[in-house]
Amino acid sequence: MEKIEHTTVATNGINMHVASIGSGPVILFLHGFPELWYSWRHQLLSLSSLGYRCVAPDLRGYGDTDAPSSAASYTVFHIVGDLVGLLDALGVDRVLLVGHDWGASIAWSFCQLRPDRVKALVNLSVVYRPRNPKVKPVEGFRALFGDDYYICRFQEPGEIEEEFAEVDTKKLLKIFLTSRNPNPPRMPKGRGYKGSPDPPPLPSWLSEQDVDYFASKFNQKGFTGGLNYYRALNRNWELMAPWTGLEIKVPVKFIVGDLDVTYHIPGVKDYIHNGRFKKDVPFLQELVVMEGVGHFLNQEKPEEISMHIYDFVKKF
Repeated sequence: MEKIEHTTVATNGINMHVASIGSGPVILFLHGFPELWYSWRHQLLSLSSLGYRCVAPDLRGYGDTDAPSSAASYTVFHIVGDLVGLLDALGVDRVLLVGHDWGASIAWSFCQLRPDRVKALVNLSVVYRPRNPKVKPVEGFRALFGDDYYICRFQEPGEIEEEFAEVDTKKLLKIFLTSRNPNPPRMPKGRGYKGSPDPPPLPSWLSEQDVDYFASKFNQKGFTGGLNYYRALNRNWELMAPWTGLEIKVPVKFIVGDLDVTYHIPGVKDYIHNGRFKKDVPFLQELVVMEGVGHFLNQEKPEEISMHIYDFVKKF
């Protein structure tokens, strides 16, 4: 880990913290919520040893990267703009892209907006979601799961932050990172986290030191930056209207765990396995469903995920 370099890159009006290691073709890793560059620690070490330059930023709003306060500054255009600026600063024309959770969602948008900058994509957990011109995303989730669904609860600025602040950050992150319940995450209003039971002992893939690192950064930064991605969902829907129906035209490998909450959203399995995913992503080359694996698969199964990435990106 001490061989990983940490730099700050000025891009798109913000300062972005970037962790990197190795030399060779560049792989750009995009993390999710509530995470950091650190979520890719295993892949940085594995893939740099196989001849790649591995680059993992803290995305806008996270860790040691700047965090504008307004949700209006967290649209996909801002985030993809940050990443294009990062590639320009690094002198990289085309990149191998890897995303997980919100990072996967951003990676799909990156491939829509700037496919000329992407050689190939390996996305984890969050499948491509074609824009539905008739329903805004938050309203769609509310109709499916009700007002207590976590994405709906995240919408009101400051509200969920107050509930998060009632409990120790380490405990909160343990609850998030160790959950293996594939049912829709609900956070009933007013119940908060204060009285929530202690999470079970940490699994073998997550150490107290790992949780300490995540917690130290979220204690410094707070959660608002990460939550602002959810608060920009409907705005993204409005702004992405010109790209409705556009196919993802880069080579893709998609990996999901069968205990991942995203895999159990109604309609997702049918979409993935019955041809519509391949229709929207015509250069989908590999689809992997990992048995007995949860949402944070890049940390839970680091060696397998590193090899899945390597076996795909080495073709390009």
